[in-house]
Amino acid sequence: MGLIWEISLAEFGFVTVLLGGGAAWLAGRALARSWEPAWKAALWMVPLAAAVRFIHYALFSGSLLTLHYFVVDLVILIALALVGHRVTLAGRMARQYGWLYERAGPFGWRRRDREGAA
Repeated sequence: MGLIWEISLAEFGFVTVLLGGGAAWLAGRALARSWEPAWKAALWMVPLAAAVRFIHYALFSGSLLTLHYFVVDLVILIALALVGHRVTLAGRMARQYGWLYERAGPFGWRRRDREGAA
């Protein structure tokens, strides 16, 4: 047993990071595409973390009602959902408001320089 994973690192990577993290990323993207705030993405990760805990329990004989591992799963899912939300929102701002903003890295946007403005 590890501090972060319960059964094995491979099981943790597959269930929490790949399956749950992929769902978290897509949920964050979906909320950003409908202009919802980032806190809603974090809130929706609570039932997803419970589902990930159930998969750990049902498929790999992990514990179902362990607060420690639930919080670990929840933190990882929230982080991935927020990253997905921010990346999508940054792209959307630069694409939809291209005359006003330009992309500034994967997570941000900045105001375009107006040429000829005094």
